[in-house]
Amino acid sequence: MKKLAFFALLFGSMTSHAQIQTPQGSPLGKVEQKVGLADITISYYRPGKKDRVVFGDVVPFDEFWRFGANENTKITSTEHLIFGKDTLKAGTYAIFAKPTQKSWEVVFYTETSNWGLPEKWDDKKVALRLNAPVTNLNDVTENFTISIDNLQNSSATLQFTWDKTRASLPFTLNTKDKVLASIKKTMDGPTANDYYRSASYYFQEKLDMKQALDWCKKAVELRGESAYWMTRLLAQLQAENGDYKGAIETAKKSIAAAEKDGDQNYVKMNKASIEEWSKKK
Repeated sequence: MKKLAFFALLFGSMTSHAQIQTPQGSPLGKVEQKVGLADITISYYRPGKKDRVVFGDVVPFDEFWRFGANENTKITSTEHLIFGKDTLKAGTYAIFAKPTQKSWEVVFYTETSNWGLPEKWDDKKVALRLNAPVTNLNDVTENFTISIDNLQNSSATLQFTWDKTRASLPFTLNTKDKVLASIKKTMDGPTANDYYRSASYYFQEKLDMKQALDWCKKAVELRGESAYWMTRLLAQLQAENGDYKGAIETAKKSIAAAEKDGDQNYVKMNKASIEEWSKKK
């Protein structure tokens, strides 16, 4: 009898926590698109037309719309998006819209945690407000659809389509400037920090000390002896390659620059190394 009572209790506990799973009326959609050097992601819920009149009825004209269903529609971009003379800075934003028959007022809002429209609208949280022209279509789009189309290296178009209506927002990016800067940097050769980081890694991992020494010399040449952290590594690499006399002279330069900058930690490390290397030269 006790066993029956136990199993009855267990079964009752299990069924009380069971949840019925059904499809969402407005399923979650996600757009992930690379445009130039930008990674753009849009997450939104996609309501259906379901034989209804959408714009002017389900979505009233001249009133703000949550731009989908359920949680806020959100857009994230790793690069600035340029809409004509206006720029949407890299980041994450909620999107809202006020449709009319000829155009939509599209708003990018910095507060993204609302469920639908904000309870209290705050114009200070409006990152950008744009006008998206509307195109009337012949074919019906059943579910609200956001897409990124007309892809080019430095441009694309945000498109919002539902029923027989499409609103579009073309945008550009500073792809060319970034690519040219990257090409120039590469063609000009590694920076002092590139050489220093490479030499430091080789030193830490006890790899090719001659190669590390060569890289560190180039780093110091480019950055100057005032970079006492670089001359400290150069001295260590000289010692690793058996040049204790040179290491001591370089460590003294590192001490002078570190003292000038007030970094007593580097002064202490260099003095300890000089004492050690003096016994080996």
